[in-house]
Amino acid sequence: MTEPDLTAKVAAAWHDFETALAGAVPASPDTRLDLTLDPTASGTGTAVYQVSLVGGVDGELAAFAVGNAELPEGYRLERGAVGQLVALGWSPPGVVEGSGERFGFRASVPAEAEEVAALATATLRDVYGAPHPAFLTYDIAGVEAALRLGAARPAGDEPPPVVTGTLPERVRAVVAGILKTAPDALETDSDGDIGIRAGSAMVFVRVTEEPALVDVFSPLLTELRPSERLYATLAKIQRQLPLGRIYCLDNTVWASLPVFGRDFQPSHLELAVRVMTGLADELDDKLHGEFGGKRFFVDRSESESAAAERTGMYL
Repeated sequence: MTEPDLTAKVAAAWHDFETALAGAVPASPDTRLDLTLDPTASGTGTAVYQVSLVGGVDGELAAFAVGNAELPEGYRLERGAVGQLVALGWSPPGVVEGSGERFGFRASVPAEAEEVAALATATLRDVYGAPHPAFLTYDIAGVEAALRLGAARPAGDEPPPVVTGTLPERVRAVVAGILKTAPDALETDSDGDIGIRAGSAMVFVRVTEEPALVDVFSPLLTELRPSERLYATLAKIQRQLPLGRIYCLDNTVWASLPVFGRDFQPSHLELAVRVMTGLADELDDKLHGEFGGKRFFVDRSESESAAAERTGMYL
């Protein structure tokens, strides 16, 4: 089985972010670019995982990365993560002038702009755990030109329209916006789950309020006979997925991508829905070709073929 398309899409998003960042590294005094993992994306509360790039004189640049001294207990970096920062090239806190309790790095720009961008990207993604650039915000000072860093969101942008009401009402408003319809026109089943067709797959959006969670999930295949080969394949896919999980339960293969309901962010649900609809429509076909079972929607050619086979049995 080939690698899920989601992996390639996320890798491409990070590449676009890193490329854009290399062209935006501050190269003059009094310029500063802060890159932050949105706390609501990871449920980290008051913990702020951030990389700051500060321009200096004669093309000198100082970069700083948050360390444990600035993180609340329970969200501090483990020893392996600290070692990873050093391995990436960061100097321990206090070594680089101005770093204080943060990790530091010095470079010359624009000559080393690509190296700085790679360092910042790897830190945010691999050490701080940002699953996708869309979970990052950025704030730049000292530069008047507009700046776009791939899927990351400018901290100073006009906020999206406020979605009010209960969590289920807010979720319905977001999904309706994605589908360009009215909230009352959304299809729901007897459990109240919102259904979204994605090719041969169906994606559901389910809201629970205790705990506050929005689960975007899909039954990729049903009527399966679980086997060691199936479980091994699902484990391989899971290792490749930067977001969500895939598993087999009750002879059904499921894919799930939860979104925090606490401090609910519409952009996070929108990302989850778009990711899951693309993933489900691809994976159900690939798994069906290898393991059989039944997809949620059977296309007309398959239905006609199956009907012909059944008819032939009686001729």
